[in-house]
Amino acid sequence: MGATVPELDQRVVTGLLTTRLAHTRGRRLVLVHGKYASDGPEEFTVPVGDGGRRKVRVTHTTSVLGLTDAWQSHLATEGADLLVVTTDVHGDRIGLDLLGEMVRSQIIAVDEADIVKQLFGAADLDPRMRRDPWLWLPGALIVAEPVGGWPQHGAVLTLDAAMRALVGVRLGLEGVFEGGASVDVDALLTWSRMPGGPERFAALPEAEQQGITDWLAQSAGEAAPVLLRLALRGRGTEATALGVLASVMTGKSASADAAVALGTVFGMVGSRPSELRTYARAVEGTLTRWIGEAAGRGPQSVDARQRVLDVLLQADELAGSAHLTAALAGNPFLPSGFQARLRRLAEALTEGPQVAQAAWDHVQEHHLAAVFYPRRVELARMAVRLRHWLDAPEPVVSSIDQAVHTHVADWGWVDRALAQLWVGDAEAEAALVEAYRTVHDAARRRRAVLDEAFAAELGPWAQRASAAQPGGVLLIEDVLRTVALPLAAKRPPLVLVLDGMSSAVAAQLGEELTGVGRWRELSGGGRRAAAIATIPSVTLLSRATLLCGRPVSGGQSVEKEGFAAFWQGNGHVAALFHKSEIAGPAGHLLDPRLVAAIASDAVVGVVLNTIEESLDHGQRSSLADWAVNRVKYLPELLNSARGQGRPVVLVSDHGHVLDRQGPAVGPVAAEGVESARWRTGTTAGEGEVVLHGPRVLENGGRVTVPWSEEVRYTPHRAGYHGGAALAEMTVPVLVLAPSADLAPVGWVELPRESVQPPWWEANTALAPVTTPAPAPSTKPVRKTPSAKPKARPQEGELFTDDAVPVPVAKAAPAVPAPRTLGRQIVDTKIYEQQGKFVRKTPDRKVVAAVIDALEASGGTLSLAAVAAAAVASGGRTHTRPEGFVTVLTRLLNIEGYEVVSLIDSRTRVRLNRDTLREQFELPKGSA
Repeated sequence: MGATVPELDQRVVTGLLTTRLAHTRGRRLVLVHGKYASDGPEEFTVPVGDGGRRKVRVTHTTSVLGLTDAWQSHLATEGADLLVVTTDVHGDRIGLDLLGEMVRSQIIAVDEADIVKQLFGAADLDPRMRRDPWLWLPGALIVAEPVGGWPQHGAVLTLDAAMRALVGVRLGLEGVFEGGASVDVDALLTWSRMPGGPERFAALPEAEQQGITDWLAQSAGEAAPVLLRLALRGRGTEATALGVLASVMTGKSASADAAVALGTVFGMVGSRPSELRTYARAVEGTLTRWIGEAAGRGPQSVDARQRVLDVLLQADELAGSAHLTAALAGNPFLPSGFQARLRRLAEALTEGPQVAQAAWDHVQEHHLAAVFYPRRVELARMAVRLRHWLDAPEPVVSSIDQAVHTHVADWGWVDRALAQLWVGDAEAEAALVEAYRTVHDAARRRRAVLDEAFAAELGPWAQRASAAQPGGVLLIEDVLRTVALPLAAKRPPLVLVLDGMSSAVAAQLGEELTGVGRWRELSGGGRRAAAIATIPSVTLLSRATLLCGRPVSGGQSVEKEGFAAFWQGNGHVAALFHKSEIAGPAGHLLDPRLVAAIASDAVVGVVLNTIEESLDHGQRSSLADWAVNRVKYLPELLNSARGQGRPVVLVSDHGHVLDRQGPAVGPVAAEGVESARWRTGTTAGEGEVVLHGPRVLENGGRVTVPWSEEVRYTPHRAGYHGGAALAEMTVPVLVLAPSADLAPVGWVELPRESVQPPWWEANTALAPVTTPAPAPSTKPVRKTPSAKPKARPQEGELFTDDAVPVPVAKAAPAVPAPRTLGRQIVDTKIYEQQGKFVRKTPDRKVVAAVIDALEASGGTLSLAAVAAAAVASGGRTHTRPEGFVTVLTRLLNIEGYEVVSLIDSRTRVRLNRDTLREQFELPKGSA
């Protein structure tokens, strides 16, 4: 025979016997061409067709004499069944005595293909498995058979099915191929990080390595060979990180020097630039999916976060060692790239708001921004917002009413951003810290000017203001009558008093509550309501005055009696709950009595002390960020109110100022100190003002209070109230409802865009808020027989209210309106055709106005803002704006393309301007 024979192991012998035992005809000697593995077991059992098993003994010999001795020894062994002898002896040398005992009377040559068919239960094999370059595959499949056997196919075992099975077992990727799925780069990159995964591949025979590489290159793409070469070189655990570095081969960072440095890191002579670029893109796609998983919830997201951080920190280390950090500064995945973007932002903050806005856009576009650095990104955003505000015209104080309303609508948002910058970024580099401080200090100086101007107006106003003549401003004692009482006509409200809530806190709470679409903000005046606190703005005075509906001083008992009396006087039963009456017993979030009250028809008031208590004991960081779930019991109370269909009045008794100086700066020495921010002395010092008049409810109507936030009279706390600063005296009032149907007659829903100041969001157009026209009178018109028929109007005449024609001057020729994007769309033939298939199509000018509003806002608006834009252009008021948007989608989403869509849990509308222009075939360059 030849010089070499195939080496056989237990799996091959088992497979061979399984295909041959049906033809033994009682014979018990099997001669096989080959050599049995020296480490294989000498005895084992094999399955037979009837479900039983046969005992087998295997030996190897190289001579005819050895064959005879082995057979005689086998016959002499008690209980012996089947003898398999592997040998390289020629068949023509075997005597007749052995031939008569041998299965098929010949030496059996191993046909690996037949064994594979049997192992997979297949009727036939893919013909390619019998030809180059796949001749190695049947033997590999036999050797790699798992303990539980290969999956059964029944028909033809295709090459891809065989390779999926082999790769699954060899690389440990069995689960990837469930349901016939193909392996992808995601799975391979995950595999490369598995302990022992790359080592398993490196231990395979060279032919098998090459075959697996070739197949994966076809099924998983060109990135697979690069990854497998890294695994062979012992760098499998760095494969994903190295893929991030490979991005220097693409985009603006590509250069000859970077390519040389990258080649040094990879150490792979055989990798072409095109391969590395493909590999980089594949790794970026995988990282994007991993980051998406990290953004979710649950244990899987935690694992994904750690996996992403491990890879990217490793990539940063590799980039540093290869001197590639600078070349990778623009990489959207690396943490060092995120820091580079923040460095650019620090520079941009000194270059103007538009440059700063572009730099922030670049920061938030980093793939780690939203999931891994949300607070840092938001802080950067606050700095840019303040730059926009500082670039706006210098604000002025013209009256108390104007100042209070502007503070709720604008300057309180400044305070919100200032509080964030005051806390700062603990991870920021020195240049960024300095940039934040510069913006913060500039905005604080401008805010201090406004506080001083407000105090100057407050003095004269306090002298003459009264309940009968408040000077146009909403007094805190009138909040229940002006805001809450009209709501009670439809459904008794839940009045939530957040003690110490400033306009900055209200801005954040309102944004969060209306942003998820569960609450609608309502208004009776087309803007968020704002009132002015008592003087001084302390809880004992201002809260009691708010809840009693009249100026009064007192504690909880006074508040309870006054609240019930106010509502009783207006025809409603009411109950007020304080801190000790809110918490429920074990197993209950809220006190059952409070829950029952909310479920009843009574007006319910609840006082929440979380913010006030934080002013006493809170840390610096806790006073800069007020999410809804940070106000104790607020989520539970809101949920209860929503469940009962109640509107909610979210109101403060007064605001507060923060102590930004810290305990190192002591209190100001002054006479007559009564509280942290008011005293009885009559001489005003620096940063103070003397107030007297009917609005001053302490010390006989005369007090001295600081307008400067830097003045306090008592030891350090986190924050204070009682002074004359805008942040203390302004009382924000938010009206929230689970449905716009709860709005009283004449009230409107406030779009988010109309509540936040224009500088808060870049490219956001303010949608007009339109107060609906009064409902037509239902009083019957009395007809008189003598009434003469009214003359029809002649040309050039208009009717007055009493229908008497009045001559008017002839109008000048109208100037054609500019052809906006919306106008162009509704004038197309395509739009006309679409309208034929949509019921109740809105007027063309309404659709055009909504398109233009969306375009002006940068492509997104809240549902309420879209509805407001429609109403402003002559459309009807929609109680369900979602229905109006559904009609828009039918008109504009041609052939399923998403021109208009609902996003953010269906609370905002997005317009894809490019798709809109393409679908309606607008020429390039048009508006």
